[in-house]
Amino acid sequence: MATELLDLVTPETAGDPMGQRKWVRSSLRQLSHGLAQAGYAASAPTVSRLLKKHDYALRVNVQEQEAGTHHPDRDTQFHHIEAQKAAFAAAGYPIIRVDTKQKELIGDFKNAGQTWCQRPIEVNVHDFPSDALGRAVPDGIDDVQRNVGAVYVGASADTPEFAVMAIAHWWEDIGGSAYPQARQLLILADAGGSNGCRPRLWTEQLQRQLCDRLGLSVTVCHDPTGCSKWNPIEPRLFSHMSLNWAGQPLRTLETMLSYLRGTTTATGLRVTASLIEDVYETGKRVADAVMKTLQVEHDVVCPQWNYTIRPGLRGALAT
Repeated sequence: MATELLDLVTPETAGDPMGQRKWVRSSLRQLSHGLAQAGYAASAPTVSRLLKKHDYALRVNVQEQEAGTHHPDRDTQFHHIEAQKAAFAAAGYPIIRVDTKQKELIGDFKNAGQTWCQRPIEVNVHDFPSDALGRAVPDGIDDVQRNVGAVYVGASADTPEFAVMAIAHWWEDIGGSAYPQARQLLILADAGGSNGCRPRLWTEQLQRQLCDRLGLSVTVCHDPTGCSKWNPIEPRLFSHMSLNWAGQPLRTLETMLSYLRGTTTATGLRVTASLIEDVYETGKRVADAVMKTLQVEHDVVCPQWNYTIRPGLRGALAT
């Protein structure tokens, strides 16, 4: 019977025929019916046991493939990022990695994870956004050299304008005093999202809010396209934030900020957290004429991912 079963499943087996990851497109009942037509009586559980003997099993999708893994400039870009980090560190200039964490509903909603307690914490049955007090947007900033994280929580939308304003707040609150002599800043970011390499508003706001207003020269290096899961800010900062509030409903924004400020690690990570109450509109566009006024210089290495923005006339006078 096993031979006949394999004859049925082999033509419709998906996966790598040379490896161990295999699956069939027919259900157990369909295979049982096929065996019955060939003269073999076998129930669905029997078919299941026979399949398992030949390395078939019920499995879920495994997210292991990166869309940009085979990009021809991937390795070149990662080497360039490391070179830039070494150069800025040697000069004593700040290096930050930025990203936006998963948005969180504020209210009596279930939070993933477990917590020690005598009775379960009761929360809403459904996670309807209409029942939330709001949706928090945590924007993280990892000060790579000082092992200090900062999170700016927005109560509006995740836009390039908000992403840049979080960096501006970080510089005014922490960065400027931590690096008093530095007039250059290295920003490491993903290739997509609000701080990606494509949104014009991201570049325009870097020019206005960091370069012109604060007098900084900003160098930006984006990770290659499709490599967001490799962003070091996730294991260095975001994962510890999630562990700190695991199993605890984020009933208010202040509750969320308290958990963020209490995030620490055995290696000495410290986290500050602040709320940005300004409202940021989605869909803003930057005209071609405005883009031509920006002081952007693209690097010769992967220019789509590497560029430096320098202060304009107003920013130069401010320094």
